Amino acid sequence: MTATGNDGKGTTVDEEGGRGPLRVMVVDDHPMWRDAVARDLAESGFDVVATASDGEQAVRRARAVAPDVLVLDLNLPAKPGVQVCKELVGANPALRVLVLSASGEHADVLEAVKSGATGYLLKSASTEELLDAVRRTAVGDPVFTPGLAGLVLGEYRRLASEPAPAADADEPRAPQLTDRETEVLRLVAKGLSYKQIAERLVISHRTVQNHVQNTLGKLQLHNRVELVRYAIQRGLDDE
Repeated sequence: MTATGNDGKGTTVDEEGGRGPLRVMVVDDHPMWRDAVARDLAESGFDVVATASDGEQAVRRARAVAPDVLVLDLNLPAKPGVQVCKELVGANPALRVLVLSASGEHADVLEAVKSGATGYLLKSASTEELLDAVRRTAVGDPVFTPGLAGLVLGEYRRLASEPAPAADADEPRAPQLTDRETEVLRLVAKGLSYKQIAERLVISHRTVQNHVQNTLGKLQLHNRVELVRYAIQRGLDDE
């Protein structure tokens, strides 16, 4: 995967500065819905590299085509969407997953985020909302149907309040973050999007992404959920 940013028009910018369409895969067991979403994305300039109708097929095809963004339904035959997300993001943390579901149940939303999803959109969303959500998901922004973002942040705080495992005396000390990495981490913990962080710190969106990726690597964390939990446990969201 080479995507490091997008220009808001369904294209991605790689590390060499080259541009190309964002590579998207659509997973849904309803053919008419799956085809309609894929068509809307393709007509808006995205490169729909694959579709899948069940969980096992989704895992196989996503590994083969390596999309930038996976648009994923949760209610799938053969293997549930949450498990698909967990397997694919676990193997490739750079993959962005946007859940597109008919369910607004809190348990479904939280389970999806814990499995590694970047965003969660209800199927009642408009085509414009979907296209914007895919673009934002591609650059790592948390995207949620209105009303769900507060729920997710509340769960972050609940998780962070749980006692942390006792540290092993033989474990190495936690790596030191730079002042800028700590500053970005603090804003991530407050629920700001990468775009908002970039505007507040007067740096580029890509620089924010780089700081987040460096921080994930230093802390040996895998996704935004773990990163926010780490920050809240250390009180960074209150500073």
